[in-house]
Amino acid sequence: MMSTKCLIVLCCVVAVALARPNDKYTDKYDNLNIQEILENKRLLKAYVDCVLGQGKCSPDGKELKEHLQEAIETGCEKCTEAQEKGAYTAIEYLIKNELDIWRQLAAKFDPEGKWRKTYEDRARANGIVIPE
Repeated sequence: MMSTKCLIVLCCVVAVALARPNDKYTDKYDNLNIQEILENKRLLKAYVDCVLGQGKCSPDGKELKEHLQEAIETGCEKCTEAQEKGAYTAIEYLIKNELDIWRQLAAKFDPEGKWRKTYEDRARANGIVIPE
């Protein structure tokens, strides 16, 4: 009887330990104004330098850098709704207005071009012309 209870408790502990903690990234920075960052050259450069490993990172920049590769590779699978919307806003803005930055980021985070095409196809579908 006692061993059955111990086994049940052990199974519960293992189940809790194996459960994925939170399937989404933190929403702590979901209220950032992405458009404001994109349109401010100084802020944009600071974020780009951070994620490229060429400059210091703010706390939110550090969070972005930590998860950017995974988010790109999974199509933002763990992103909150606000993060996914912000990601597509940023990608389309960069492709349309800051193509050099987009290419630098794509070269760093998608050197084989596996995911770049997906994001660029989506931008094209939204009317953005991408020069070759």
